[in-house]
Amino acid sequence: MGLLSRLNIDRKSTEAVQKTEEKQKPVLKKPVPKIETLQRPISRSNELKEKIHRNLIDRLDLTKLDTLSKDDLRGQVREVVENLLTEESDFTIEISRDKLIEEILNETFGLGPLEPLLHDHTISDILVNTYKQVYIERFGKLELTNTVFKDDNHLLHIIDRIVSEVGRRIDESSPMVDARLLDGSRVNAIIPPLAIDGPILSIRKFGIRKLSIDDLIELRSMTPEMAKMFSAMVKARLNVLISGGTGSGKTTLLNILSHYIPGSERIVTVEDAAELQLQQDHVVRLETRPANIEGKGQVTQRDLVRNALRMRPDRIVLGEVRGAEALDMLQAMNTGHDGSLSTIHANNPRDALRRLETMILMAGGNLTDKAMREQISSAIDVIIQGTRLSDGTRKIVKITEITGMEGDTISLQDIFVYEKMGVREDGRVLGGYRTTGIRPKFAEQVETSGISLPIDVFDPKIIHDFEEEEEKKNEKEVA
Repeated sequence: MGLLSRLNIDRKSTEAVQKTEEKQKPVLKKPVPKIETLQRPISRSNELKEKIHRNLIDRLDLTKLDTLSKDDLRGQVREVVENLLTEESDFTIEISRDKLIEEILNETFGLGPLEPLLHDHTISDILVNTYKQVYIERFGKLELTNTVFKDDNHLLHIIDRIVSEVGRRIDESSPMVDARLLDGSRVNAIIPPLAIDGPILSIRKFGIRKLSIDDLIELRSMTPEMAKMFSAMVKARLNVLISGGTGSGKTTLLNILSHYIPGSERIVTVEDAAELQLQQDHVVRLETRPANIEGKGQVTQRDLVRNALRMRPDRIVLGEVRGAEALDMLQAMNTGHDGSLSTIHANNPRDALRRLETMILMAGGNLTDKAMREQISSAIDVIIQGTRLSDGTRKIVKITEITGMEGDTISLQDIFVYEKMGVREDGRVLGGYRTTGIRPKFAEQVETSGISLPIDVFDPKIIHDFEEEEEKKNEKEVA
């Protein structure tokens, strides 16, 4: 039974329901069956697109598609579509001919209405709330778009195309899925019956250009002094945990920190959905696998972390710690795998430690609170806390060192702190970075590793209060 026919949920009770027959696409291995949905009124351009698409399937030799490159195939299909449009000269449509051709090609080879959004480099997130509502995030702010799908059928086809590309599935027995696009962009989909109003799709896009540490300094997400310390921490093989909420830039920072890992080291990455983009040559990438339709064959992050320990890694990079794999990660850090990096969802460094304790309990270990905290304090050296502020900007708000235990409590000390001072009338957040004046304990490890840091990098001071400096500069220009 196909995906859409299995999703034929009960929607006939109170609403007028129309049956729509979904067209077969040559890029799919098998036609997707129909399901009953509420339809939008079909415009003349949509009617013409459907007719052209049906005629296109009739004229294509599907047996020869695999022999052509993607560019050649797209070019030949474009010629066929242009000829078919010429034959339909009696149709009057409300959009240009070139735009119509591009939409037909996107339906055939890409992700339909999402293609223009995916190619817009100013968009960071695409949020599809059922077929008739699509939001985007641009520069940290949400915007409603005019993009719509024809109906639930149409949106489900796009979701099925995405998840099948990476060997995942989504149906009534597994109505949620994490996947990725070919460029590494993160995808999450959830469908009825869990999604009450219809299929929901979320895409976290990867930028076409990879950000560097200099970009974060220019974007005022950190200071040059913090960047120098990050470089020293990674090269000195400190174990670093990056903490933050959704959309705070954890994965971006993890990618940037990984640039400081020497190219001579063997790196093993473990992820739920592969999205890390390490630049070194000697990288082994591992990805989890969900259970099959019989509920068998699942491979978890914990399984992969255990296997990674047998692969002679110099460093283990865990995309995000979120479950029982936390215990294995901590044990790896405590048994010679220094320099490991990972991320965790938490609002502050102390909450990150509490979450780690909860995850250790999920592993089924019968450890006391003190034993768990001793494991954590000896394994992790530094916690970097990121956040997204109310104006959409992302900041590294704390760099915190774990100094050990005091009784039954893990001791923390802040090295750098971002202090919010207010909000301007236009909504921009005012604030600045401050060093606490505390020289971290890991400074000795950095020095013994042959890495030198500026003498005054830890002196107490306000560092680059960007927003206030900008206001002063503007006031001088006006004067």
